[in-house]
Amino acid sequence: MDTIVNRVANSPLKTINLEHFYPAHDCVVFDLKDFLFQGLLLKEKDFRASMKAYNWDELQGKTLLIICSTDAIIPVWAYSLIAKYATHKVADLYLGSKKEYLSAYYKKTIEELDLSAYQDQMVVIKGCSDKDVPPAAYAFLTARLVPIVKSIMYGEPCSTVPIYKRPKK
Repeated sequence: MDTIVNRVANSPLKTINLEHFYPAHDCVVFDLKDFLFQGLLLKEKDFRASMKAYNWDELQGKTLLIICSTDAIIPVWAYSLIAKYATHKVADLYLGSKKEYLSAYYKKTIEELDLSAYQDQMVVIKGCSDKDVPPAAYAFLTARLVPIVKSIMYGEPCSTVPIYKRPKK
């Protein structure tokens, strides 16, 4: 009887799964609209009272995403006031949507990665993900890998799309 050989497991391909770098903290959207007079106007006295009364403990260990879903003009000091109250509760604070936050988070994370183990290797950037990995993360990682790897593929080790191959010298 013939032996079944797992050629994928025996291949020299190194797989990078961006899902493994997904933020560990839940994201909570803090919409300034909810603290504005008629959803459009920030009244300083009312806003300060609302920030003081807000239950900041609910945000313990979470990522706070500050947005304003209406077309209101928000004074810069309002963001500082939110940060004052949230800073000792939240794990991270970001001014923008979850999509924007994830792109910035992955950019920073990928910039800090030690990629020396991938020097002159054939790399697969794993495609399918159960988490919301932004497309920008794939671009950031590819840009970091191109100068050091032999080749980059996208997908699964058994079914890949070629992205980059170092030219022969």
